[in-house]
Amino acid sequence: MTTTTLHATGPLGPAQVWDRYLFLDRWPAWAPQITGVDCAERVLTAGARGRVRAPLGVRLPFTIEAVDPRARSWSWTVAVGPLRLHLHHWVADGPGGGTTAGLRTSGPAPLVLGYAPAASWALRRLVR
Repeated sequence: MTTTTLHATGPLGPAQVWDRYLFLDRWPAWAPQITGVDCAERVLTAGARGRVRAPLGVRLPFTIEAVDPRARSWSWTVAVGPLRLHLHHWVADGPGGGTTAGLRTSGPAPLVLGYAPAASWALRRLVR
């Protein structure tokens, strides 16, 4: 198992950034590695299950493990074949204004390290 932690800071306020996480239909607007979300729930809901659509028709099953709106944090597990990535996201006030968004990803090293560039890019888009 390997874990990485990424951060991005940008001008959007924490409430705006949290809304970009909260509403699943908004994910493709800031996460270029996600082209859509198939889930009965349309907002982050602990226990919800679905599939994220990725480029080239890839569909990856996920489970939202926890959501804490007061702390503006949430966690989910995404399956990549028989392997699992565990992702924990959070939103905090940025230094001097704006927002810092963070992501801790744990799982098999090739998946975690391979996902880091796309995740970093998405975080930068999330807070802008």
